[in-house]
Amino acid sequence: MPELPEVETVRRTLNQLIVGKTIDRVTVSLPRIIQRPDDIDAFALELAGHTVIGVERRGKFLRILLDGLVLVSHLRMEGRYGVYQQHEEVEKHTHVIFHFTDGTELRYKDVRQFGTMHLFNAGEELVSKPLLKLGLEPLDPAFTVAAFRDAVGKRTTKIKAVLLNQAYVVGIGNIYVDEALFRAGIHPETIAKTLSEAQLTVLHEAIVSTLQDAVNAGGSSIKSYVNGQGEMGMFQHQLKIYGRKAEPCHNCGTIIEKSVVGGRGTHYCPKCQPIL
Repeated sequence: MPELPEVETVRRTLNQLIVGKTIDRVTVSLPRIIQRPDDIDAFALELAGHTVIGVERRGKFLRILLDGLVLVSHLRMEGRYGVYQQHEEVEKHTHVIFHFTDGTELRYKDVRQFGTMHLFNAGEELVSKPLLKLGLEPLDPAFTVAAFRDAVGKRTTKIKAVLLNQAYVVGIGNIYVDEALFRAGIHPETIAKTLSEAQLTVLHEAIVSTLQDAVNAGGSSIKSYVNGQGEMGMFQHQLKIYGRKAEPCHNCGTIIEKSVVGGRGTHYCPKCQPIL
């Protein structure tokens, strides 16, 4: 958390709020967030004078595009961005502030302090860590059934663990894997390579529809997630399986069970998602 829908919502919000703004200076109060370069003074110096031209996403990573530079930002557990006037009080756990020439500020707040930022010359970020080995984008036109089959169809591990692996398909975290597998009627412990062509097709459709529905709802505010304007997501009100242990299934009334798959708490309906 946040997963693809939440990061996509932040991306869209920041595109509305910071594009066209020029960075005057940067303040960093927690140096370990800045992973590249490893000198926070060099980080701030490189960014000064550059203008934001767009915000894009790769998996769960934000790509803040500037004239000649790209800032890759990973929110991890609880990172969040917000735009403020420079006179507004700086909240606790605010670790990076981008001061714009128009008197506004983009502030990065992270209670858990797990977030990261990498600064690259434009184009270098896609052939460097942390974006180098990421898998298919599930909301991209290139995410076809054939591409999905090639990525996961021969894997000998449980399908949930495969879908959580960002080297195959990006951005689908624990919440949305559970939801997509429920929509597809596939048990999370099913070995990936045993899935039929029909099951892979249904699962592909379930992944796309689940993520698109979540994006349309602004993501899920399960814990502390808000977008760049401080607004909560609403998809948590549409969750059919995640977080509903011991509650009746909306489809059949069977009690929802919870197990651990790939080290993550996993919700499923034993009737709607039989292990075959």
